Amino acid sequence: MFLEQFPLETRTHGWIEVICGSMFSGKTEELIRRLKRTEFANQKFLLFKPQTDSRYAGTAVKSHKGSTLDGILIERASDVFKHWNGERVIAFDEVQFFDNGIIDVVKQLADKGARVICAGLDMDFQGNPFGPVPHLLAIAEYVTKVHAICVNCGDLAYISHRTVKEKEQVLVGANEKYKPLCRWCHNQENI
Repeated sequence: MFLEQFPLETRTHGWIEVICGSMFSGKTEELIRRLKRTEFANQKFLLFKPQTDSRYAGTAVKSHKGSTLDGILIERASDVFKHWNGERVIAFDEVQFFDNGIIDVVKQLADKGARVICAGLDMDFQGNPFGPVPHLLAIAEYVTKVHAICVNCGDLAYISHRTVKEKEQVLVGANEKYKPLCRWCHNQENI
């Protein structure tokens, strides 16, 4: 089990954490775990999700495992500031779907003393860096890469392999459109 180690967790300045990996790797589950821990410590948090993520009704942020927290649905990254009232913990699920303005929003929040937690895909279904996530990885103090298990061979999954023919980069879905594969199995399926 992953244990965060923030030696100066009581400090008053902010920082950025990124949780990344393929689909079905536990990114949202880890995000929710961290937020529930802050909730237990009576720390107020805000959880945002992009309007693009329409898999679950309303504002629910839900892991594939079934864990759920209420979030705030926003269209643009800058909409965060319409909701933020100085909360010390700000979280973003499916951060790859936000516009590139999320990079400046995350930096501003951390600069103002917030702990900012971002969870999202680091690569798209073709293995290319996805949206603002590579930039967020570069500016984060803490990065956690989680892995699913390849459904074909049991190795660590490398990618969210798309099982349908659509080719656009953004195609919201779950196990009806994607499966986690290791590099070798992904390459074999693309021959």
